[in-house]
Amino acid sequence: MLIDLTGRVAVVTGAGNGIGREIVTTLAREGVLTVSVDLSLDGLAATAAELDAIGTAHREFACDIRDAQQIQSIVDAVDKEFGRIDILVNNAGVTGIGPIDGFDEQAWDVIHDVNLKGTFLFCRAVLPVMKRRRSGRIINAASFAALVPIYGSAAYASSKAAVAHFTRALAGEVGPWDITANSYAPGMIPTGLNGFDDLPRAEQARLLDTLSLRRWGAKADIAHLVCFLASDAAGYITGTLIDISGGKLASQVPRLAHDAAAAEGEYDFEQAIT
Repeated sequence: MLIDLTGRVAVVTGAGNGIGREIVTTLAREGVLTVSVDLSLDGLAATAAELDAIGTAHREFACDIRDAQQIQSIVDAVDKEFGRIDILVNNAGVTGIGPIDGFDEQAWDVIHDVNLKGTFLFCRAVLPVMKRRRSGRIINAASFAALVPIYGSAAYASSKAAVAHFTRALAGEVGPWDITANSYAPGMIPTGLNGFDDLPRAEQARLLDTLSLRRWGAKADIAHLVCFLASDAAGYITGTLIDISGGKLASQVPRLAHDAAAAEGEYDFEQAIT
């Protein structure tokens, strides 16, 4: 199956680093004209340098996605120059950890404003452009925490669960224009935000024991899923939350399968964290 995205225009938020940059560069290699949005000018410059090396057309915009006016100005500029927005990836997000009874109210508001409100504002802004062309792909970053929260993640998990449910509601509204809306729930993908692969080896092993595929995910895993959801091959998929966590929910105790494989000489526990 050939995924052909040549000539399409994609807006990706949080594109200045990490998974966002990986999504943008992967889309660019598929022939997409990319529009990178981020709060960090330095991050955008680094992303632009990678895109220059790929050789595809690209644009970069600094933006606080909590600001509807900034978002609208970007959408208007892209629409004026290219006359289309085919793909929107709401990747930008922030996190915060702490128990509910001591969680800071301002931090709660920031997490929900960026993760949920920012997603809503960008979707609202691009919909007229997509409806005019009667097509579009909206892809929103949720989190495995939206499925099963961890201790101290009430603010982050609730914001991402809301993104997943918002996406379902969105899909139900935009179907008449052949626009799809889906979200994805990454598991443990090492980034600068979480530092999974910098943890002590014993702590890494404890976390990896919760995965059926006992290894860290890669940013490319997320980018490849986004490319598929953005393609014509995914044209009949909408309103879903895709679990991309390495099988955290596949088994009650994933470690048991790896213990059995190790006993048969078929698995090396060190390979996942080397």
